[in-house]
Amino acid sequence: MNYLPSKTFLAAKLRLVIEFLTSQGITMAGNLFYGFLCVRLLPISEYAKFAVVFAVLGTISVLMDISFSSALLPLIGERTNDRQLIADYVASLRQLAHRLFLVMAPITVIAYPLFVRRQHWSWPVVAAMVVILLVASWCARVSGAYAAVLIVRRDRKPWYRAQMISSLGTLSLLGLFWATHALNAFSAILLNVAGIVFVALAYFVRARRLLGGTGKPSPQMRKAIIHLSLPSIPNTVFYALQGQISILLITLFGHATDVASIGALGRLGQVFVLAGQMTPLLIEPYFASLPAARLKRSYLGLIAAEGALCLVVTGLARAFPGLFLWILGHHYRSLGYEVFLLLAGSSIGYFSGVLWVVHNARRFVYWWNAGAVIILTLAVQIYFVCKVDLSTVRSILIMNLCTGLAGLGVTLFTGIYGFVQGPRRIGETPAVAAGIDHA
Repeated sequence: MNYLPSKTFLAAKLRLVIEFLTSQGITMAGNLFYGFLCVRLLPISEYAKFAVVFAVLGTISVLMDISFSSALLPLIGERTNDRQLIADYVASLRQLAHRLFLVMAPITVIAYPLFVRRQHWSWPVVAAMVVILLVASWCARVSGAYAAVLIVRRDRKPWYRAQMISSLGTLSLLGLFWATHALNAFSAILLNVAGIVFVALAYFVRARRLLGGTGKPSPQMRKAIIHLSLPSIPNTVFYALQGQISILLITLFGHATDVASIGALGRLGQVFVLAGQMTPLLIEPYFASLPAARLKRSYLGLIAAEGALCLVVTGLARAFPGLFLWILGHHYRSLGYEVFLLLAGSSIGYFSGVLWVVHNARRFVYWWNAGAVIILTLAVQIYFVCKVDLSTVRSILIMNLCTGLAGLGVTLFTGIYGFVQGPRRIGETPAVAAGIDHA
């Protein structure tokens, strides 16, 4: 038997994994250090501004794209060598982005000052924040659209390199500003935004070189992008808001100290980021190709392994909160129990995410699944908004823990349902009837 093709295939996949771990590991390490240094070096009142700007930026950036960029790869399909086709789709994507920006920009200008009015920041400070949000969100959208071109063309090294340069460059500049006593909220914000701008420009220039010119937008391509993205838009909008719900609520109901505390604690939740990014790279392909006879045992083994990891992290947070508080610095030394609540919620979120990826790989994806998560999440949050004082850090974190448990319950039930009823049949997907099979 000739094992050479299999060995070649595995070697190629292993190189991709090593490249991902090395490149993304460096990028994430730089970003993590940047965030933790801001937590430690900035006064509480200054870090509150930093936390709010980037929480709102995360939401606006998603709402300015609403899954449009992710439609590029499936629409191109196997025609990755047709550079004109890709350029035309990118041009159509750009037109849609312009229209979204024309909607989101005035909403941001009006809504953001109202959103932060409880913080009593001066109008020049708020105005500067609005300008930063508009510029950064536009650049983040550019980055997402043109990064998709690099992914379609399998041009991975420039994709990784831009992020590494941005991460390490902003980290170095942060150290320089601190050494020269020039570090404050706005310098930290602007350095981070400079990294976003750099990545956007790098992807734009590289994508133009790969495509060899500009494309021509068309109504048909815009409709195709919208049609493919439409089923994902409700979930995208929901999770765009849910991803920053802690900061959003504490900014509305709390004070600068509470805002800074939530932002600082949120940095600790990034302990699961690298493992979370590895999940679709390693776990999803494994379960997608796993024979049915071995599925149940592997599924239970994964639950045991990932559950043990989450319990260890949560147990350490409960038994040794000082270990995590040391990372945050002396400003936040009184948040011992809050560290436990934060990491317990992050563990549940990570565990649910791993199971969701496995369910997706085995087609345990049903129409009622996403709706049940959204309804339960909103029900828990509405209860807390109506019945609980959400002006404290602890109450916000307890709310997050409860919503996480509700979502985990739905995810576990989905797994049980999938094993009993079997995977969703391809013929149940409306997109297939239109000639699009995303299975």
